[in-house]
Amino acid sequence: MVKIRLKRIGRKNAPLYRIVVADSRRARDGKYLETVGHYNPKTKHLSLNLERVDYWLSKGAQATETTKRLITRYKNQTKPQTVQETLGGIRSENEQGGDHEGTD
Repeated sequence: MVKIRLKRIGRKNAPLYRIVVADSRRARDGKYLETVGHYNPKTKHLSLNLERVDYWLSKGAQATETTKRLITRYKNQTKPQTVQETLGGIRSENEQGGDHEGTD
C-alpha cells in the first residue's frame, strides 16, 4: 500500500519533515517514491504540491492522520478569497468611515 507520510530530516532537537509518498512497508526514513512537500514544526512553515498530492490520492494512496491534518490546514490557508469576501471587506470599511463630502 502506498502512503503519504512524514519523513524526518534535520538534526537532533531541530526536526524538519519531508512529506513523501512511500510504500508502507519501507522504514520511516527509508526510500520513497516522491517528495510532495515539507513541514517545519518549530516555525509551523508548511509547503505542499497539491497537484501531486491529489494525483497520488486519486491513485489510491492513503494519507496518515498527521498528513491529512497538514493537507487540510494547507488547503484552508491557501484558499483563494471570493469576490464577495473581498467586496465585503471594502463595504465594511466604507460603512465605518462614511461619506464626509456633504458635511460642510
